[in-house]
Amino acid sequence: MWHKLVFVLIVVPLGVLLVALAVVNRKPVELILDPFGGTEPGATLQAPFFLFLLGAFALGLIVGGIATWFRQGKWRKTARVQRREADEWHIRADRLEKELEDIEPSSHPRLPAK
Repeated sequence: MWHKLVFVLIVVPLGVLLVALAVVNRKPVELILDPFGGTEPGATLQAPFFLFLLGAFALGLIVGGIATWFRQGKWRKTARVQRREADEWHIRADRLEKELEDIEPSSHPRLPAK
């Protein structure tokens, strides 16, 4: 329910805004990749302005995703370690349960006879 609400309230208007920006900014512009700005720029890139806007947006998403991935690394490691420990405890519990089933109740002093 919440996912649909977030999608309708945030993602859809953002998508409409990006499409509107793309339609309005169709004019080609030049991106100069020369940091020293000589008389004749050597590396230039010419494309519609909306491509640069959408490219910057996509680059921000990618960089943010990578940063989030690295920041959550310690939690993923903790989850892996705890999962291994839980699996080991389950294996031990199953083994002990099987051993208890194999023991005759009358031969063990603490177990009541059936």
